[in-house]
Amino acid sequence: MAAKSELIDPAALMRIRSLEFRAKIVVEGFLRGIHRSPYHGFSAEFTEYRQYIPGEDTRYLDWRLYARSDRFYIKKFEDETNLRCHFLLDHSRSMAYGPGGYTKADYGATLAATLAYFLNKQGDAVGLATFDAKITDYLPARNRPGHFRQLMLALEGAPQGTRTDLVSPLQHMAQILKRRGVVVLISDLLAPLDELDKHLGHLRARGHELLIFQILDRSELELKLEGPRLLQDMETDKDLFIDPKQAAPRYREKLEAHLDGIRKICATHGIQHQLLPSDQPLELALMEFLRNRGRRSRMTRARQPA
Repeated sequence: MAAKSELIDPAALMRIRSLEFRAKIVVEGFLRGIHRSPYHGFSAEFTEYRQYIPGEDTRYLDWRLYARSDRFYIKKFEDETNLRCHFLLDHSRSMAYGPGGYTKADYGATLAATLAYFLNKQGDAVGLATFDAKITDYLPARNRPGHFRQLMLALEGAPQGTRTDLVSPLQHMAQILKRRGVVVLISDLLAPLDELDKHLGHLRARGHELLIFQILDRSELELKLEGPRLLQDMETDKDLFIDPKQAAPRYREKLEAHLDGIRKICATHGIQHQLLPSDQPLELALMEFLRNRGRRSRMTRARQPA
């Protein structure tokens, strides 16, 4: 992986107007960094081959590739290569927050575009659903000419909804996704957690793999405000007078309780949860996504019959 100083600053990245070009820059820079790093073999794990792990069954070694590279590689199983991935992207009004020149929605769309760009390059099928209180736009997972461009155009839409409802979109996705795949939920998750446990559980029970990227602005994580001020709730339009010195301790306590509730729900169902401050370079999110895929692939191989 590239050194931290070589990672792309999200503020600079968001100044690029083309969402697809942003994704391309992140992915290609990430792959160049992988090839320059001591983890060169890491990139092979997510293409047609992956490096052999000591202790694995040697029957699956590709000896011709070994003769060319002097390294041991295993050709992937079919269920590791034919991936169907749906992105479930929050378009509620709270995602339009962003005092740093770009919003959580901009960051979330760029994250989805980056992961979709990477998967599309590998021939995987990608789909998209955007939501606020319900699913507002849906593209099924496909890999065919023109589909990726259609997905990029859908990602460029701005948040139009008001409140966030996590339950209805998850319920809807559980009903329409008939084939097993990966569902990547991208949201600030600033919504009540009532029934979230049940509906995430429904998706997992249907055999889907779930990953959650929770995006929050740095100011939301730390409540950094300069002096008392009047704020407006973006989803209810209610005015709130806040003195940060007095409110910060209670705010952090409630936020940590909310985050802890999400972590517990995810742990219960074996769901990968990643909290992403919106000033964090997107290469790190891509790395986390691929690490999770690698862990899942190793678990799948462990279950393969002898």
